[in-house]
Amino acid sequence: MADIETRPELMEKIVALAKRRGFLYPGSEIYGGVGSTYDYGPLGALLKMNVKQAWWKSVVERRDDVVGIDSAIIMHPKTWEASGHLQGFTDPLVDCKGCRKRFRADHLLEGESAGMPGLKERPKDIKEVRCPECGGELTDVRQFNLMFKTFMGPVEDEAAATYLRPETAQGIFVNFANVLQTSRLRVPFGIAQMGKSFRNEITPGNFIFRTREFEQMEMEYFVKPGTDEEWFEFWKGFMMDWFVSLGVKEENLRFQEHDKEELSHYSKRTVDLEYRFPWGWAELWGCANRTDFDLKQHAALSGKDLSYRDPVTGESYVPYVVEPALGTDRAVLTFLLDAYEEIEGGRTTTTESVKEVETVLRLHPALAPVKAAILPLSKKEPLAALAREIRDSLAGRHSVQYDDTGSIGRRYRRQDEIGTPYCITVDFDTPQDRKVTVRDRDTMEQERVPIDDLGPMLAEKVGI
Repeated sequence: MADIETRPELMEKIVALAKRRGFLYPGSEIYGGVGSTYDYGPLGALLKMNVKQAWWKSVVERRDDVVGIDSAIIMHPKTWEASGHLQGFTDPLVDCKGCRKRFRADHLLEGESAGMPGLKERPKDIKEVRCPECGGELTDVRQFNLMFKTFMGPVEDEAAATYLRPETAQGIFVNFANVLQTSRLRVPFGIAQMGKSFRNEITPGNFIFRTREFEQMEMEYFVKPGTDEEWFEFWKGFMMDWFVSLGVKEENLRFQEHDKEELSHYSKRTVDLEYRFPWGWAELWGCANRTDFDLKQHAALSGKDLSYRDPVTGESYVPYVVEPALGTDRAVLTFLLDAYEEIEGGRTTTTESVKEVETVLRLHPALAPVKAAILPLSKKEPLAALAREIRDSLAGRHSVQYDDTGSIGRRYRRQDEIGTPYCITVDFDTPQDRKVTVRDRDTMEQERVPIDDLGPMLAEKVGI
């Protein structure tokens, strides 16, 4: 596969594949769409669910020092005062006086707005920049708050004002004392959650990389001050290892340390795990040392004690927090991009169209939306009945598809394109020997397997 940076057309192919095969659809498409919103289709919903399950298993289920919660999207407005979002959660906004389009000033300065012809060299000051779309003059920079504001109750006044959460982390911090009391955990320990967040981005784009409604997988790991750097390094390494273990090529991943002037107001240190997207390197998973900022802020504003008392030493302190925060949608996009491969001339010799380009989505079996496809060579009995029997026996444990339409080669190619790791062919010998042919998506190897062994075989091969 060619270097991903030299393939700007790759994103177009992924977007087309996602729509054609039911991974993602433009949001509200029948009404003309809503900017940068997407609906997950049948295969996309399964892929996203598998990504979340893989993260949850690794971060929560396999560890005895991390628990999960699911906090509310709408929180008390004072939450965002304590966190600093009301005062400082802004992006620099500029407008074009000509075409009226809006841009983030920092993106224009960094040359990150892909496909804009006006950004050939990185300028030093926003006043040097012309509109990358029409060449027009830009307005002065003004700060734009990214939180979605709404109102709770029937009266729309400031007393009823509230916000859709811009991050899931604050739901963890405000529940720190509750979790500590009910779970009997001892520092160091973590609290994890997955859920929707909302940011009124000025310039969303690059498909599902940056959208106004998105899903996060965040974990706050509470540690004793003085041990925070050690745990920071641990979770930093965990981020890289997790993606590599799920099939992402290590050469497409790198760490990027934030300079002091780039750090968020709460951060002592932040490192991004970046992926080499078609438009260049960009943040995939961030790890931040939030120190004791959040717990102290919420304690001060709420009047509640959010310190930790060590049950052995009796020492009392406010824990530091190490936060590895991953966007679910960015993870989905990364897995799709990294798994995508085109094979010139085809590789399926059983099809009549071997000269066509074949697409193979080499998703890790644990992430693949469909784990196995059951393909009878004939729609007639007894093959059809046997194939249905196999499908029904596997369906309770795995996501499987039944497909009896078209040549076997065409059916193989359909499954390869959506990332199905195994195709199970019910042939004319199956009624006699009770065996089927299992084809591996990646190696193309075929193996005769007893029907009774299919369940255990899939459980072994598609697990995490």
